[in-house]
Amino acid sequence: MTVLDPTIYSKLLRTSSASLSTLLLKRGLRNTAVRGVRPLATLGRPMIGPAVTVRYIPAREDIDGSTYSSDPSNHQRKAIDTIPEGHVLVFDCRCVAEVAGIGAMLARRLVYRNAAGMVLDGGVRDTADIGKLGFPTFCTGPAAPANLVAHHAADMNQPIACGGVAVYPGDIIFGDSEAVIVIPREYVNEIADEAIAIEEQEEFLKAEIESGKPTLGVYPPNAETLERYDFWRKSRSAAV
Repeated sequence: MTVLDPTIYSKLLRTSSASLSTLLLKRGLRNTAVRGVRPLATLGRPMIGPAVTVRYIPAREDIDGSTYSSDPSNHQRKAIDTIPEGHVLVFDCRCVAEVAGIGAMLARRLVYRNAAGMVLDGGVRDTADIGKLGFPTFCTGPAAPANLVAHHAADMNQPIACGGVAVYPGDIIFGDSEAVIVIPREYVNEIADEAIAIEEQEEFLKAEIESGKPTLGVYPPNAETLERYDFWRKSRSAAV
């Protein structure tokens, strides 16, 4: 798996899911926000990294018994034990919220592997324990029943669906307090620069509205507002 360029990573840290989804929309990509997932605990900074994928299908009793967890062919365990540093593990749980896709013991292995986080369109068990780990986790909520009650890990590092969004291995996953966004790899470099520009302009526009200006002509900005913004931006750059 190809790591994310550190320069691009640093730029993405300065942006948001809202800006990224807007820029993807401008490129015709409408379905990029994973539906139904929320961060398990407060994030200190965005979760960012290339996707490693695991696809669950419904469990079957003659295959998914108590010994399957220790089976070397278990793709869930393979992914957890081999995930590269800085990557995000993304599970296709088929939006099954009432059963856990993972628990705290396996989450600890991801922490040891220096994974960037995990995303599941399903439940997670041991949520208080995982929350204390400080490991970025996006899921549909708590779920006590174990993985094998409903899930069989059919494969890994194949295209999956997560929260109604297509996720391909190596896609860049961005998660903040608002949403998880899936960024196709080929767009991430140009989007990172544009997203920073959006964040900077919106900082100025918020100040404009807070100063008492009406929204018309400010948001979206007309030529006069853009002229003031250009002066503000240049003045701030000169002061650095």
